[in-house]
Amino acid sequence: MHFIQQQSKLKPNANIAIFGDEPWNPYNRVQLSSLVSGEVKEQSLYSATDLNHLKNVTPFYNNRIVDINRTRKEVTDSFGNKYFYGKLILATGSRPHIPQIEGTELKNVFTFRNLSDAQLLMSRSVRTQKTVIIGGGLLGLEAARAMQRFNTEVHIIEHSSWLMFNQLDNRAGGYLKQYIESLGIYIHTNERVIKLTGSEKVEGILLSNDSLIDCDTVIIAAGIIANNELAQTSGIAFGKGIRVNDTLQTSDQNIYAIGECSEHKHKIYGLVAPGFEQASVLVHHLNGEKAQYKGSTTTTNLKVLDYPVFSVGDTGLAARARECYIYQHHEKEIYRKLVIINGRLRGAIGIGEWPGVQRVQEAVENQRRIWPWQIKRFVTDGILWNNSLSENVVDWPSSAIVCNCTGITRGQLSRSLLRGASTVDKLICDTGASTVCGSCKPLLVDFIGGNAVAEPTKAFRLLLLSSIVALFSAFATLFIPSLSYNNSVQNNFLFDVLWRDGLFKQISGFSLLGFSLFVSTISLRKRLKKTFSLGNYAYWRLMHVVIGTLTLAILFAHTGFRLGNNLNFYLMLSFTCLLLIGSIASIAIGYEHNLPRRLAKQFRSYAVWSHILLLWPLPVLLGFHILKTYYF
Repeated sequence: MHFIQQQSKLKPNANIAIFGDEPWNPYNRVQLSSLVSGEVKEQSLYSATDLNHLKNVTPFYNNRIVDINRTRKEVTDSFGNKYFYGKLILATGSRPHIPQIEGTELKNVFTFRNLSDAQLLMSRSVRTQKTVIIGGGLLGLEAARAMQRFNTEVHIIEHSSWLMFNQLDNRAGGYLKQYIESLGIYIHTNERVIKLTGSEKVEGILLSNDSLIDCDTVIIAAGIIANNELAQTSGIAFGKGIRVNDTLQTSDQNIYAIGECSEHKHKIYGLVAPGFEQASVLVHHLNGEKAQYKGSTTTTNLKVLDYPVFSVGDTGLAARARECYIYQHHEKEIYRKLVIINGRLRGAIGIGEWPGVQRVQEAVENQRRIWPWQIKRFVTDGILWNNSLSENVVDWPSSAIVCNCTGITRGQLSRSLLRGASTVDKLICDTGASTVCGSCKPLLVDFIGGNAVAEPTKAFRLLLLSSIVALFSAFATLFIPSLSYNNSVQNNFLFDVLWRDGLFKQISGFSLLGFSLFVSTISLRKRLKKTFSLGNYAYWRLMHVVIGTLTLAILFAHTGFRLGNNLNFYLMLSFTCLLLIGSIASIAIGYEHNLPRRLAKQFRSYAVWSHILLLWPLPVLLGFHILKTYYF
């Protein structure tokens, strides 16, 4: 469906026939557990794109393709009808893996993979009193939640050491187990099912520790197997799945494979997002663009039974030999781990709330460098970046994933916004974000809200004008040649008396000091809001800039644009650069409502902090300057 949606946008006149062996319209498989638990209605599962309204698309439902004739470039359906193709795309998905366990043929033993399975489980959930789930992966946990709807006793059997073994580590799995057990679900890890007991209907399961659990329903959620039978019978190369190259092409140049049935570089992805990435690459490739699929970074970022679980990148067994850093908060049930290889972030695990987790995901996918002070902050506070707790979606990097299911990035949302998608519904329609599990919809609301028209600061025009004057004045101080002394005492206007006469030097010097101290009171107005709240802060800031500009005029009276030597030179350089950076910071503040939010925020932050850092040497240099003057 994702391929068809993208292809119809790029090439609306391309003829497409879609065959599926299910009787339903295309539906959202991710929401099946929500359907069984009663959280959503069946109608909400169906794709928002109605194939019957696309003139170039012909759907064939309940119609299985049983044979491919590669020589004649035709396919045969289950009714014996033949259809010619130019390009053939296999998106046959996968089926449940049924372990070789005695008794799986008994009644009331279910799988949980498609809409038919979900409808059977909805019916069964009303009558079952004790259900056993075989498999502690994501699907098994979702099935457990769904079957608990009518206070059914639910047991989960997992043969590995912890739940979600492929995504989490031992500690994270322990946190997840503790949380799920608090919901009344029984967890059995490190246990294998030997057989299902019963005559006609399942009555219990026998575990490897010889214990017997009575039950009336069993759901098998023990992984998937790629549907590659068509490839096998047609002579197309296959392994665990249908083997494809970087353009998703099989061993037949006219046949492609995408989704869970495809095997790329010996890897099958059992997730939605990689399938969407493959579909997008294939669309661009078939339309003559240079697009290649290089593989996907496996990411899990969702709520498992309302408990946030996050996993991305290299977190498996190999990660344990790497450089790992951990943050834990037992009371809040929070656990976070970073995997760093050669100074770059390669994997992360999170259990519990983790603000700014999308930025962590982006950093893993782009293997960002992590610095020692960031590691120290993470181990102490659980965050890598100081501003990660308060960032709006619009401040995220362009490549940061907003919708994990569809792989939609913040950059794609921004481009959609420029095309006119100014509401959440329009964003969803234009990009496909939030159309799978829907968990990212609050982020879309945040994104739209963060892109509201920025209001300019009060008196911004006066602030800009005074800042520009200060900027040019500071440049003049640094680069205009110093004024020369009078070459004769007989001149009518002895202007150099300003910096020759000791009295005038003291008057200008202490005036400069007084103005500088007065300018610094803006810090009190900003930090002592409760005790020092006179006037609006915006006007204090304007006065700060204006008086800062006046100090440059007094500085001219004190020095005549002479930078001096040694101590005097460093004092003049420090003072002038302080005013220079301050004027740039004020320009950033006055003009930020006309700049992109992220750029304005970064520009303002750098300028303001540079202004503050340049302030620190000034009192020391000034103290030595005054001491030197009076000492000599």
